[in-house]
Amino acid sequence: MLFGLIPQEEAFFEQFKKAAHNMIEGSRLLKVMMEDFRSPIEQARAIKNVEHIGDGITHDIALRLNQTFITPIDREDIHLLASRLDDVIDRLDGTARRVVMLHINEVREPAKQMAHVILRAADHIAKAVVSIKRPSEVAIQATEIKKLEEEGDALYHGAVGALFSGTPDPIEVIRWKEVYETLEIAIDQCMGVANAVHSISIKNS
Repeated sequence: MLFGLIPQEEAFFEQFKKAAHNMIEGSRLLKVMMEDFRSPIEQARAIKNVEHIGDGITHDIALRLNQTFITPIDREDIHLLASRLDDVIDRLDGTARRVVMLHINEVREPAKQMAHVILRAADHIAKAVVSIKRPSEVAIQATEIKKLEEEGDALYHGAVGALFSGTPDPIEVIRWKEVYETLEIAIDQCMGVANAVHSISIKNS
């Protein structure tokens, strides 16, 4: 049985869980930043710290992969899932940095809603990672993440369309289009994680 792991190999799954919960923390901090926009520089710094933790987890997975002769799942799948999880956290950090870099003074409602979508998706990702040995449960979580991706797409299209209505300020259009695009990519990357977990789960069931 492919998931009859020797103890040291179980550490890969523990690291995946840590990465997923770190993603939840980064998503939570981004949601707080969008809703309670009082100290954006400090809030962005807190998200950067989470991103550093994520980098450390990814590094530990890569190091363990190099030191483990027999892995519980294919090596490329371990690398894929670790990379996909890390990509989301990097994008959260990128969103926070753009908010500061572009001198955003007040957060618009679609950005708050998109940040909330990301947090909900991160929660489902964590549940999928914990359930990676149960394909039917992973499928349930992937379906929920797909719904959130569609919700995020709708928010993105509506938000960008609103930017160009009337006689908009070109600088504000540039600023917010950049922020919305980064949020939308983060949501898409959550779907990428879900697809990776689902594929790995089915492959090793």
